[in-house]
Amino acid sequence: MLPLSPNSRRSKRRFFAALLALFLAPVVHAQSQGQDSEAISPVPVFTMGTGFITTFEGGTPHLGPLVAPLILVPVGQKWLFETRGTIEADLAPPPGSDDFKGSAEKSVDYVQLDYIANRYLTVTAGRYLIPFGIYNERLYPIWIRNLQTDPLILPIGGSEYGAGTGAMVRGGFDLAPRVELNYAAYFSAHSSVSHMESDRSAGGRAGIFLPGPRIELGGSFQHLLQEDRTNSFGFHFEWQPPPVPLDIRAEYARSHDGSGYWIESAYRLSQSPVWQSALRHVQVVARMQQFYAGAGESDEMADVDTNQFEFGLNYYFRDDMRFVSSYGRQFSPDGNENIWTLGLTYRLALPLWPGGGK
Repeated sequence: MLPLSPNSRRSKRRFFAALLALFLAPVVHAQSQGQDSEAISPVPVFTMGTGFITTFEGGTPHLGPLVAPLILVPVGQKWLFETRGTIEADLAPPPGSDDFKGSAEKSVDYVQLDYIANRYLTVTAGRYLIPFGIYNERLYPIWIRNLQTDPLILPIGGSEYGAGTGAMVRGGFDLAPRVELNYAAYFSAHSSVSHMESDRSAGGRAGIFLPGPRIELGGSFQHLLQEDRTNSFGFHFEWQPPPVPLDIRAEYARSHDGSGYWIESAYRLSQSPVWQSALRHVQVVARMQQFYAGAGESDEMADVDTNQFEFGLNYYFRDDMRFVSSYGRQFSPDGNENIWTLGLTYRLALPLWPGGGK
């Protein structure tokens, strides 16, 4: 990690203390059973991610400004209200023109109320991100993802909108001293409310986490309760080896509309003695993915078999600000094309009043 000022350290400790205490259902026992846990006074938190990403697809430039504000409001020690919205645009020149044109799209990613029943169970009601695989919930925001392009299989299991409207339960517990299980199950109703659409579906995800080697293996399932009433399933893998700043992630998903997988690795050069002074802020990323078209028709996915590889370099000015770049090549029967991305991402996190974490 990059060095932080004392004020930044205090702000981050307060922010993550509130999140860990109120947002997550604990899945592990305290590391020191004999010590009293520190009392935490949670406060509302405002955080916002923003970025400007330029993409060149087959030589056509696309400008993508984006703003995603998020608010967390704890109510006592058991309740948490949270919401995130996104405003983004895709600006591109029409054929034969040099002027960029487009429109802004607005969406409510989630607006939900969480009840932390105990250390093993959290109950959620409202609009929530569908827990299918790991990308939609954990990696989708531009200030988190290592590569700015979406995986080809992202729409599978996330339905058309990536969010559900209804109820969800989630949590985790120890299966053995060094084996942990995390789970999530949900039911979503159909919604046609503007910017808050969702499909009628049910499903869930379960994963096994090994804290020693820091490996997670899991699977997901979804049944669509409308239209063709199709099933989707998937598997995910994640490994963060403790000795090195390396992330290895992969997903496989299959549905009536198609199937495929992606594998991604990301390495920070901060531990390399040769590059310690010059490149310790640099992250190297690579992703390989394949998509196989199915019998269904989906506007969100390719209608032909597609292969794609990408290579990226990210530079962290600070923990909350970075420059992102990548080059990729896509191969399909419709034609091969290059995909370039350049951009900046930034994330702001502020307690809405002092006193959190004390």
